[in-house]
Amino acid sequence: MSTVSAPADDGAGGLAGFRRNVWWALAGTVACVLGFAVGDWVLDPGVHPGLRAVTGLATAATIVACAVLLGRRMRDEPASAGWLVTACGAAVLAGAVPLAAGNFGIWSIAPAATIAVLVMFLPPRRAWQALAAALVVLPAVGVATALAAGEPHVGHAAWMPALMVVAFGPAMLGMLRGWQVAARLDDARRMAGRLAVADERLRFAADLHDIQGHHLQVIALKSELAARLAEADPARAAEQMREVQQLAGDALRETRALVQGYRRTTLSAEISNASRVLTAAGVTVRTDVDADLAAALPEAPRGLLGLVVREATTNLLRHSRATRAAFVLLPEDAGARLVIDNDGASPGGPSAGDGTGLVSLAERLAAVGGRLSWAGEDGRFVVTATVSA
Repeated sequence: MSTVSAPADDGAGGLAGFRRNVWWALAGTVACVLGFAVGDWVLDPGVHPGLRAVTGLATAATIVACAVLLGRRMRDEPASAGWLVTACGAAVLAGAVPLAAGNFGIWSIAPAATIAVLVMFLPPRRAWQALAAALVVLPAVGVATALAAGEPHVGHAAWMPALMVVAFGPAMLGMLRGWQVAARLDDARRMAGRLAVADERLRFAADLHDIQGHHLQVIALKSELAARLAEADPARAAEQMREVQQLAGDALRETRALVQGYRRTTLSAEISNASRVLTAAGVTVRTDVDADLAAALPEAPRGLLGLVVREATTNLLRHSRATRAAFVLLPEDAGARLVIDNDGASPGGPSAGDGTGLVSLAERLAAVGGRLSWAGEDGRFVVTATVSA
């Protein structure tokens, strides 16, 4: 299996898109509820124009301030003091004017929405305590104002603020909790990718240690014995050194065999290992591989296709934001065609470089009569390699 790096969140993947969707849902809820509920009163020609103007401006300021604060909360940034003051002041004004004018239905909407946004910056327990306090304070303010104004039916002044707190608060905190769970799952996905890479490195290191450790220990002992025999029995010392030379040669051959086995595994195994690493990184993988065709390919083309699988997998993990990938190996003419497709093409394409980059692999495939091409379009990136049997 090739050594690859775990994917990094470049800020443009599915998690960033989900964050934007959550923000739009939260900010859109505040804007729509305030816009429709308060806007109807603001546009009422029976209301004094001055009161309508003040309420409309205060409501608009509340919506903007809440949207900004929601954006900061979704990015895990602290609340800005300026926007906090703006949100609180605008919400108080947007509620106080209708309340003073005797509208006990809409006055609590802006304050309740703002309180729901502000408690998102608190720890969960304190957030729920703040909502419970708002559930008591806002209805109390409504009832007290209604009684002071001589309103005969104070029930509306009590249940409407309570309804707004219950509607806004749990919904806001619930969507925030959903976002936090998604962020943790994304961290776990990336950690799984890194652990898969680390696991493969440990496996290779353990195999190398088993080979080198045994031979080096015996070489050290025989070298020490040969040093002691050098003067007393030169013939035995020379024999020991010949054995040391043989052990060193055996260690070198076994090390080369290990590295070749690590680098020259079968094509089917390469695709299987790539699929395992990508799945651990959260990518849905589909494979359609003709195993008999892969086994029948000559060693050189098969090895190059294996390198293509590794390079494409490495590029996918390091540079793309793919959620789906496919490996397809099918017969073509007298050879085979390998297609590696993913849905996370990033701006720009792979650049030429040393080692096993796509450009270098294209040259090596061309030398054995094959062909390698790649293209990114409409968010997809496709690598296609063809070889002759």
